[in-house]
Amino acid sequence: MTSSTGRRVTANLSLTLDGRYNGPGGPGDFGAFAPYVTSEVARDHMTGIWEGATTALLGRINAEGFLGYWPSVAEDENADPRDRGYAKWLVDTEKVVFSTTLTEAPWERTRVVNAPAADVVAELKATGEGDILVNSSASIIKPLLSADLLDRLNLMIFPEIAGGGRRLFDDGLPASKWTLTHQETGELGEIAMVYDRVR
Repeated sequence: MTSSTGRRVTANLSLTLDGRYNGPGGPGDFGAFAPYVTSEVARDHMTGIWEGATTALLGRINAEGFLGYWPSVAEDENADPRDRGYAKWLVDTEKVVFSTTLTEAPWERTRVVNAPAADVVAELKATGEGDILVNSSASIIKPLLSADLLDRLNLMIFPEIAGGGRRLFDDGLPASKWTLTHQETGELGEIAMVYDRVR
């Protein structure tokens, strides 16, 4: 249940039609995703995801990739304004990076934690304000789904079957009901969807 601060826990992830968040080549295989991530619908969807968030939760691999790429976009005056907006938000916001190997954070406004995601989220919900966004990190989204701690799922569905790779929705998750609160389809057949948890 939401604590007295009323902070929502939101998550975003892109999936193929067969429910994969990466391809059969492993964690870095995003070949099926590349044509869609810079579409108008995808960019608008991303803006809606971060605008209400004040804390970003990231797995270490995503953190290293994102924070190696996005700060330069924040400085790039020729970048799409939506990309720059997200990049500036990511640089400036509070970040919590989950890692068993990092001992100190190599980025500003970041703390590294080696603790269960559910415990960290419970602690964050007890203080502060604004949404807590699990930023494209399935390694954090999965345990939060298992603990029924997600309030909103922002999904991009791409019209490709990857045929292999990791799935978001594994067997054994607790049953839950969700309401579709936003849906938009792009020219390439990609669909942006926002689902809110019914409690």
